[in-house]
Amino acid sequence: NAVIGRYKLRVQSASSDSSSSASLGTFVLLFNPWSSDDDVFMPSKAECEEYVLEEFGIIFAGNKNRISSFGWNFGQFQGDILDICLSMLDRSLSYRQDPITDASHRNDPKYLGRVLSAMVNANDDQGVVLGNWSGNYEGGKSPSSWTGSGEILQNWKKSGFRPVRYGQCWVFAAVLTTVLRCLGIPTRTITNFSSAHDADGNLRVDEFYDASGNHLDRAADSIWNFHVWNESWFTRSDLGPSYSGWQILDATPQEASEGIYQCGPASRKAIKEGDVELDYDCPFVFAEVNADCMYWNYDTSTGKKTLIFSQSTVIGQAISTKAVGRDDRVDLTNDYKYEEGSKKERDVFKKARKKLGLEDKFDPTAPTQREIEQKPDVSGKFKVAGPLQVGKDLNLILVLANLQSDAKTVHINMTAWSTVYTRRPVHEIWKDSISVTLSPKEEKQFPIKIPYTEYQQQLTTDNMIQVTALCHVEGGIQVLVQRDINLDNPTIDIQVLGEAKVNREVDVEVIFTNPIDTEVTDCVLQVEGSDLLRGILEIDVPPLKPGENSSTKFKLVPFEAGPKHLLVNFSCDKFANIKTFKMVNV
Repeated sequence: NAVIGRYKLRVQSASSDSSSSASLGTFVLLFNPWSSDDDVFMPSKAECEEYVLEEFGIIFAGNKNRISSFGWNFGQFQGDILDICLSMLDRSLSYRQDPITDASHRNDPKYLGRVLSAMVNANDDQGVVLGNWSGNYEGGKSPSSWTGSGEILQNWKKSGFRPVRYGQCWVFAAVLTTVLRCLGIPTRTITNFSSAHDADGNLRVDEFYDASGNHLDRAADSIWNFHVWNESWFTRSDLGPSYSGWQILDATPQEASEGIYQCGPASRKAIKEGDVELDYDCPFVFAEVNADCMYWNYDTSTGKKTLIFSQSTVIGQAISTKAVGRDDRVDLTNDYKYEEGSKKERDVFKKARKKLGLEDKFDPTAPTQREIEQKPDVSGKFKVAGPLQVGKDLNLILVLANLQSDAKTVHINMTAWSTVYTRRPVHEIWKDSISVTLSPKEEKQFPIKIPYTEYQQQLTTDNMIQVTALCHVEGGIQVLVQRDINLDNPTIDIQVLGEAKVNREVDVEVIFTNPIDTEVTDCVLQVEGSDLLRGILEIDVPPLKPGENSSTKFKLVPFEAGPKHLLVNFSCDKFANIKTFKMVNV
């Protein structure tokens, strides 16, 4: 339980008439997850290997219907990362305000986890990474272009500790993973799909749409396609043994906690049991995986809002992390909540509402019971009819069904917008409106085609499009049909030509084929990998004609034996950040 950090070691010798002292140098003391007396003790050796020693990770993204993943180079043992992590502690607000008290708490992983969750974002304290969710990343690097934490931490130090531009949730989570693993605290990244950002703390997320079906960016609340945070493993002497184990930390600046953009540690056990009164930030994390959703129609001229529908089973799905010792996805949803829709899950939700004082309080913004119980006359969904690939036309089918035994006339306003992964609309791509009459119990299909030429200029680097149909049923309530579409980038292939040996050159080839019928230009290949090469290799690739193959060769000289990961990121004017990774056995 000693304080971690850099120590000076001296030896003092004394005889009867004199004494002398000599410096033996310095050493760094870290947390020790292999020691059973340490707060971060992790009994499983395999888990210690993965969550402390492993320098490669996989981060899950996309959306709940279509989960994608990419590799990340944590690189916690490369170069001067340890020095940068230690200097991060000395730049925190807590240290600047009271260095002696701050240093005396550095034996406590929950204290350090909280301080570092604030330091990884640039809000408040000139921390490491500046967030940007606008879709415009001028003056910095697009968040999707990073492939590892090393470059970010090095840039922060080189610039005289000025925030690095730009990050989004997975960047904050990946950098925090690097820092905590470096200090000896077992840590992993977690992706929550359909993640609620409940800004006003009422365990409810409100979304607003205008009469044309446009998703209005007017609420502080939002539902992100996915959100990435961290879990770190340590005891909770402040809460009691049943709350020890995995603790949630989140370095993405979403809401201030005690006046600072920091979040956690929140005990995962407390989240599952609805014990939202416990430290730290449990209500916000509980809402991320459990909030109810209300979808409203908002009249921009009068300011009047009408509930379209509400859902209590949408938020917090397919909660994911990388498997121990394998490159697979593991689903942790059952560790965060009881089965969706079960009595136990609803009881925990009610318990949390009660503890937050929401049970008895009249909420003037909440829908009435009558509004919640209204039943729609028609149902609808968007079906995918073709490949979901950047460079191909997007083909969908709107399926509408009349649920009643009399005919219904429906006026449908449809829109498609490019969005960032937080579902914030960026550019309108397409709109259309139709009116139809559905016979009793009839189902009709309406094909929709959005050509590549129409969406190509508007797409963000997240490759996401939100399609919405707001159906006005004559004499009935409105029905909202929506779908978040994730388009796949083309693929890229890595071949290691020969056997990789320590301190010996080995050739690597990267192959990309231009799949579209226009030339692609400004092609750049970025390569990194812990123990395979130092820093980042950047290679300019010549323009590619339609259907043309490019083969790029380069040499590696690995400097450590064992299984290592090579990460490649290819970008050009038409495709942003095509990523892949390859395991190289050195």
